[in-house]
Amino acid sequence: MDYRSSIESSETLRNKCAACYRQFNKMEHLVEHMKISYHSGHEPTCGVCKKHCRSFESLREHLIGPLPKQECKNIFSLRGCRFCMMILESPNARRIHQERCHFSSLNAGLTTRMAALGLRDKALIDYTSSRFPKVVALSCKMVGGGSDGSLDLCARVCITDESDNVVFHTYVKPSMVVTNYRYGTTGIRPENLREAMPLKHAQRKIQEFLCNGEPMWKIRPRGGRGRILVGHGLDHDLDRLQLEYPSSMMRDTAKYPPLMKTSKLSNSLKYLTQAYLGYDIHVGIQDPYEDCVATMRLYTRMRYQKHKIEAYPQAADSQNRSNQVAWRQNEVEKMSPDEMLSISRSDYYCWCLDSLA
Repeated sequence: MDYRSSIESSETLRNKCAACYRQFNKMEHLVEHMKISYHSGHEPTCGVCKKHCRSFESLREHLIGPLPKQECKNIFSLRGCRFCMMILESPNARRIHQERCHFSSLNAGLTTRMAALGLRDKALIDYTSSRFPKVVALSCKMVGGGSDGSLDLCARVCITDESDNVVFHTYVKPSMVVTNYRYGTTGIRPENLREAMPLKHAQRKIQEFLCNGEPMWKIRPRGGRGRILVGHGLDHDLDRLQLEYPSSMMRDTAKYPPLMKTSKLSNSLKYLTQAYLGYDIHVGIQDPYEDCVATMRLYTRMRYQKHKIEAYPQAADSQNRSNQVAWRQNEVEKMSPDEMLSISRSDYYCWCLDSLA
């Protein structure tokens, strides 16, 4: 290697992103990359080489994908948990950890029969057994309306707490005529909806429960009485319930960046449950209780991840240094890649911050 090539190689290494390890020919290119990448300590990170990944799917590809980093793959195959992607101290520690990390599936046949018999129906919100939960999960099941049965109409809704207790469960009578009960997946028959709770009634009960006596405009994630709402595809479920709730209080596993595909599209709840919890759902008739439990387990796993505590963890925080003078080109170009990473912040709200509330 000649002297010029050696200098260029040295410069390229100096211009290497400290998070994703991408290399750039010029420092200004690295600065631009850091401005738009929003790297932070909240990203999924390889326990071997410490590379930051945008999502757990990207991390999975890095460790066990078609073209993994071989050193990381070898260590992960011996000491890595295939559910949470953590690297443990030894193969034995991995075995013990993975047994705890692997959730057991619900008895889908039993829960479906219970629902059909009305054994889990709770037309009244149960405030006592749930002990005033701060976090609840919601799921709806839809039947079809319209001339071709393609219009989603909410016909069943379930709310659970963090301990998988049913807080509220009822069949819902849609405001439109049902033209397709979708029995193969919903298990819903005409007789289930004949005397069911009217949509407006269900909407009011759920809204009152979520707000918990607090005006909608006053609800906030920390210090308020409103409840954090967990689900998968919450925007759609709330739209079908004709219900509004602040986005700051919603934790949607379909839209949470670490749980999305590398293409930034949503993963199905079935895939997320199988990949990160270790069991199958949606085998036969789908139960909203099963969905509530799965989304709450995913939320809990994300919430209790250990990340570095930062004063202003989001790029959108007005007090964040990165929104002021830190990204001025002439100043940042004097920083090392590690220093740039130290002032970079996430562009999404990490659910681990809920554990600090």
